Amino acid sequence: MTSQTPSRRYARFVATGAYLPERVVTNEELGKLVDTSDEWINARTGIRRRHMAADGEMTSDLATRAAEQALNNAGLDIADIDLIMVATATPDNTFPATATKVQANLGMTHGAAFDLAAVCSGFVYGLHMADALIGSGKATRILLIGAETFSRILDWEDRTTCVLFGDGAGAVILEANDVADGDTSPQGILASEIRSDGRHYDLLYVDGGPSATQTVGLLRMKGKEVFKHAVRNLAQVGTAVLDQTGMTAQDIDIVLPHQANKRIIDATVDKLKINPDNVMLTVQDHGNTSAASVPLALHRAVEEGKVKSGDIALFEAMGGGFTWGAVLARW
Repeated sequence: MTSQTPSRRYARFVATGAYLPERVVTNEELGKLVDTSDEWINARTGIRRRHMAADGEMTSDLATRAAEQALNNAGLDIADIDLIMVATATPDNTFPATATKVQANLGMTHGAAFDLAAVCSGFVYGLHMADALIGSGKATRILLIGAETFSRILDWEDRTTCVLFGDGAGAVILEANDVADGDTSPQGILASEIRSDGRHYDLLYVDGGPSATQTVGLLRMKGKEVFKHAVRNLAQVGTAVLDQTGMTAQDIDIVLPHQANKRIIDATVDKLKINPDNVMLTVQDHGNTSAASVPLALHRAVEEGKVKSGDIALFEAMGGGFTWGAVLARW
């Protein structure tokens, strides 16, 4: 009788993709619309420019383009995918799920597709779920997309919020990686933690919805309060995933944070005692793209060779709800 070596199944990153709308809006251009300036925006956020979707260009369109690039980079066909998840706070419609529109766009007639609503934390929540589904054997290969058209829910008379956000989409493909027990350097998601606290709803929300107002609504935020919660929560959850693996901040090769505000990123990294040179920054070019920001930063890191096989990557994000989370993975 032949004995088998026990193994654990990890969710391994296969490829990334991204899509940014053609239109680039600079701080100077926004200064013509509201009482602001490049100096004011950059000093407070680190943002210089952002992309905005064209008229008629929907979240599903952005998501589809990012997905197509990820599939192409992986050398895979849509037939190889079991499940599509789209993390978004700006769906095409109240229903059906934007993910099902992406599924149809890609020609996928099998498996399943659904949206995930955790605002800026959506992609990190998606990684947590993908790891659970793949680890349990419920899925073998997952297409996870973060896609947003936040320009459609901004109050263009509120200079404190309209300058912060942009549109875009990023995608990753994760697949099952069976690793024998005793392997000390498995590729894939090593640890993840997601959390929420609904008591802080009124600090970051959209003032509309089908059940509440029968309208879409516009984004509202109390920035100073969000800042304080973000730094504390992100540092705590980052520490939690390190503790799960026995790793320390010195083991992290690259940090892929939610790109909301450079000052939040800097303060969180300082609190975690991570080398700031290991942080991937795209906020200056993309602004805050909510659920799309982390996969967009990851895609750029891959394209620029800033993440390589065997690197330890820390993903982290916080969004309205509040929701927040972190994922530690070996590339």
